[in-house]
Amino acid sequence: MATLFAGTSGFAYPAWKPAFYPAKLPANQFLKFYAGRLNCVEINYTFRRLPAASTLESWVAATPPGFAFAVKANMRITHILRLKNAEQATDTFLKAIDPLRATRRLGPVLFQLPPNLKCDVPLLRDYLALLPGGMRFAFEFRHESWLVENVCDELRARNAALCVAESEKLEIPEVVTADFVYYRLRKPDYTEADVTAMAARSKEFCGGEFSSPVIPPALRYCGALLMAFEKVNELRSENPARKRRSRRMVKA
Repeated sequence: MATLFAGTSGFAYPAWKPAFYPAKLPANQFLKFYAGRLNCVEINYTFRRLPAASTLESWVAATPPGFAFAVKANMRITHILRLKNAEQATDTFLKAIDPLRATRRLGPVLFQLPPNLKCDVPLLRDYLALLPGGMRFAFEFRHESWLVENVCDELRARNAALCVAESEKLEIPEVVTADFVYYRLRKPDYTEADVTAMAARSKEFCGGEFSSPVIPPALRYCGALLMAFEKVNELRSENPARKRRSRRMVKA
């Protein structure tokens, strides 16, 4: 049976009191409380700075076995170097987050590219070649020029996921390029019908059954929802409407 990881983008939000966190819960207990209800979180902290080993140790101590941290790749890789000549920066970043891998808490590493970086297939191919095996990597493209089939081919060749990101600015088509999928659902509002549809899609990916936490209603509008599937079933958009959408958005 596949594993579904469900959580939010970040957890250290005092504004979530008292809807989610108890009113008197101290900030240093937020992660422990969160991890008792959800099984993954996306970390934006790593985008701005490399985490200290002591920080990672505290995260591991606050979470149970099976919890996953999806970490955003450092901005030096994606926004300063823009994937070019980024071997040393990538090695430094992966070494910094290695305590999460060593304790089996590391989920996918998310490379969120800047909106003004246009499609460059050779650049993507060369960068993918730098990434080590045995880890999961996802790419969020924020310029529509990347939504072409040969980009998906490059991701498939390295078992890297096309991040299915939804926002007010751009919606990425649902195209499976790896043995896991990564959703970033960041629209300001999701209806009950939207949530029901996502739950149904989750069951499809997981072969009709899965065990997962439920996103508390109080969090559906407090932060981005994140859903990552591990060991996803081999599935290629069997729904006709979904096929039409994929063909429309991803062109050769």
